[in-house]
Amino acid sequence: MALYVSPGFSRAADAHLRLALMFKARRHWTIAAVHFKRARLAPHQDATFTRLELSFHAAHLLEAKGLRKAARDAYERLLKEPQLSSSLKADVCRQLGWLYHRCVTLGEPAARARAAIWCLKRAVDAEPDSGAGLYLLGRCFAAQGKVHDAFIAYRNSVEKSEGNADTWCSIGVLYQQQNQPMDALQAYICAVQLDKGHSAAWTNLGSLYESCQMPKDAFACYTNGGAAATAWALRQRLEFLKAHLAHAPMPSVTGKRRQLPAIEEAWNLPISAEMSSRAPKSAPPPYPGKRPEEPPPLTHHQLQTLQYLQKNTHNLSPQQQTLMQQLLSQYRLAQAARTRAVTKSEGTATGGDSAESLAEDLLKRFSDTQPDIKKEPICTETPSNATCSNEAVLGCRQPVVKLEPLKTDPLKPVTFHIGMNSKQILDTCSENAGPPTSWSVLGDGCGPPSPPPVPPPRLTPEQLAPPAPFVYVESKRDAFSPQLQDFCLKHPIAVVRGLTAALKLDLGLFSTKTLVEAWPDHAVEVRTQLMQSADENWDPTGRRRVWACASHRSHTTVRKYAQYQAGSFQESLREERERGGAAPTAGGGALSDSDGRESGSGPVKRRRASRMLRFGTNVDLSDERKWRPQLTELQKLPAFARVASAANMLSHVGHVILGMNTVQLYMKVPGSRTPGHQENNNFCSININIGPGDCEWFGVPDAYWGGVRDLCERHGLSYLHGSWWPDPEELRAHGVPVYRFTQRPGDLVWVNAGCVHWVQATGWCNNIAWNVGPLTARQYSLALERYEWNKVQNFKSIVPMVHLTWNLARNIRVSDPRLHRAMRTCLLQTLRGAAGTLGAVRARNVPVRFHGRARGEASHYCGACEREVWHALLVREHERRHVVHCLACARRASPSLAGFLCLEEHHMDELAQVYDAFTLHRPAPPPPGPASVGPSLGAPLGPPLGPPLASILHAPQTPLPPLPD
Repeated sequence: MALYVSPGFSRAADAHLRLALMFKARRHWTIAAVHFKRARLAPHQDATFTRLELSFHAAHLLEAKGLRKAARDAYERLLKEPQLSSSLKADVCRQLGWLYHRCVTLGEPAARARAAIWCLKRAVDAEPDSGAGLYLLGRCFAAQGKVHDAFIAYRNSVEKSEGNADTWCSIGVLYQQQNQPMDALQAYICAVQLDKGHSAAWTNLGSLYESCQMPKDAFACYTNGGAAATAWALRQRLEFLKAHLAHAPMPSVTGKRRQLPAIEEAWNLPISAEMSSRAPKSAPPPYPGKRPEEPPPLTHHQLQTLQYLQKNTHNLSPQQQTLMQQLLSQYRLAQAARTRAVTKSEGTATGGDSAESLAEDLLKRFSDTQPDIKKEPICTETPSNATCSNEAVLGCRQPVVKLEPLKTDPLKPVTFHIGMNSKQILDTCSENAGPPTSWSVLGDGCGPPSPPPVPPPRLTPEQLAPPAPFVYVESKRDAFSPQLQDFCLKHPIAVVRGLTAALKLDLGLFSTKTLVEAWPDHAVEVRTQLMQSADENWDPTGRRRVWACASHRSHTTVRKYAQYQAGSFQESLREERERGGAAPTAGGGALSDSDGRESGSGPVKRRRASRMLRFGTNVDLSDERKWRPQLTELQKLPAFARVASAANMLSHVGHVILGMNTVQLYMKVPGSRTPGHQENNNFCSININIGPGDCEWFGVPDAYWGGVRDLCERHGLSYLHGSWWPDPEELRAHGVPVYRFTQRPGDLVWVNAGCVHWVQATGWCNNIAWNVGPLTARQYSLALERYEWNKVQNFKSIVPMVHLTWNLARNIRVSDPRLHRAMRTCLLQTLRGAAGTLGAVRARNVPVRFHGRARGEASHYCGACEREVWHALLVREHERRHVVHCLACARRASPSLAGFLCLEEHHMDELAQVYDAFTLHRPAPPPPGPASVGPSLGAPLGPPLGPPLASILHAPQTPLPPLPD
């Protein structure tokens, strides 16, 4: 929100960095990479992190994504940097060493072991006071069977970092492997006393008790394991121990002496001198359901005192030095506890081989990774009037770049309204264009859009599962009737059956056979997915229902995918014959579940039958030279459904937007999934099933998209960037209605503006799809709102709404007052923004040149923030290529705009003429006599209109019948 409200924010690099780290912690890899890129492009004079530190985190992101070789190469490139600090060098070496240790794809085991030891020793040398490298070095020695070396490394690690529960847990493992159970017990107790939620230590302690024939204590430890107790094998062990304890005999006084003290006794036993000096006793062990207490954070007064002491670190008495160290230690402990809680809540494992979370996810802790924190100028106030925030304690440097405000006069408030003509607007802007925060296309004073809550009132069970809006077209007259377009525009999603047959569309032009014969080497993007029924979504282990929909991308050709598609069908035929069942038809696979009933398959059954499938997606049919017969055939459709039409906003963009104003084809086998989404910038979409199989669709009305987003966030998924497959029952329980229907071969599915939808093939089929933009106020307003919300979310709008609006103003006459008002507001605000940008540029003596626009030239986006840049392009050379910047990013890169050149795409006189000419059109009343329909705004263009579809369409107040099976 800070980046949206103030694009010129001087700490934008830090904002992007923190967003990137948070998204990385939540495993949203794509958007994390976007923010790392934007943080690198922002200026770093006043940033908390250097560019090298940023490169380290970007490399770690590659590792977290599973791109281990790319991560290794990135780490090794960093180690060659001459300006690498010792602290960062230690981080890089630790991470690289641990990567060699655990990644089998990086070479032979012996070579990897040598590389890991070498890297970790370099990390220890680079940062001798840190115990992290020593701990990982001990892990490597232990894995190689070098017990003595491992123990020395662990012991030295404890000397450096006394409170590391991971180290004590690993020491316990070493003792347990050497058959020293009492020493192992004491080490595990140290670990769990330091971190009462340490799953690995509790689990290992349970294993130790079980090996010593003490099932009651083992059960208590396993239960205390927290997150680890949810593991499949551990759950089975807990069930076994529970059953065993239920039938176990009462303990006898004369029984065999126990090898270890019980867990309650062990917690309070005196520990050996070496261990007791490192692990002070604390509260009794937590019992199931009881959460351990975390260290309290510093109070405001303590924070102020710490800031003052750090500021005067060279003039402190010994008592003040001691106090500063105590406060700093307490602050870091509280921060670490808070980070640990967040990490566990996000589901990151800390047990077993994942006890190395230190190396698994090196999200820099701002509280404890600034080695020169005491040398930083923190705050100039005394403790009595200090007002610094916690940020000062985190070691942030003082801002160096000061951006002066753009030319504004607070004594002359600026007001703009759509009744002004272009001269009035430009004259006002010459004196005061207002701050850039007031240039929103939604209008001055309008805050950023936000997801709507689930609208009241609460729907009934019948309303939460509405029947799919359905219409049958019998003739060409019906197809071109205006009632058909009205029907589609009135429903969130609709099925039009019989349209392709009535218009005699040759769908065979889009069949796999025809595609192979035409262009066999044409590119196909492939998504590898887990095969499962449409109303279920399981994690890769097949044990837990989730929303995350895993999908791995690769590429192939039409010919190769056709072979896979045919082979998949033949394999299904063979399996059916072997089972003795009826052979499947191409129209329906084994996963067809269109009646909406739950399949009832449990986890064990699913795990046995699960397999992977390959979905051929995003086949580009935009090249008219290659696909002329196919694209010509689609011209038979009514105007509101055509790829290109005067009544389609996207036809006025003036350049290609792949998959939106061009056709894309999808090649499917049963189970192929298109995860949940809204169309780009909320535009409508057309989808035709070529066949021969069916597809199953789910849809949510646009008014409820905020409810879907809430549940995505609850499941830890990014609504815009993530891949998710919703649970219909969970949505309905949240008050969100869900349509569900089957799309048969030849059926056209109309997805209205903003409708959330997801699709799964139930048979072998191809689909074609594209977007359309009806010239309505609702479509335009929803597109513009999403355009602004995408800015808040740092998500690129692939429809350049400003460029589109100006093209629409040139090309069409608008008679709808609501549409005219929305477009006029956008024109006003962008004209104002263009004038303000040019004023700021000229005030800094930046040369302005006319550039113009070539025919079909794509719209421009900022190379830093990816927002649309219209009219005034600020260009600077970067890495031997010229990169376009918006004004905010250009000023962040250089406050004086030094090195920038401004290119104008239009003449201001031309823009003024377009703006003044865009007035509300008032059509003349029709002459008396028979009604005639002309090409007015939003009406389909085509042959003479037929009679009303009264026999086909249901009146709005009449409930629509369910789609026939």
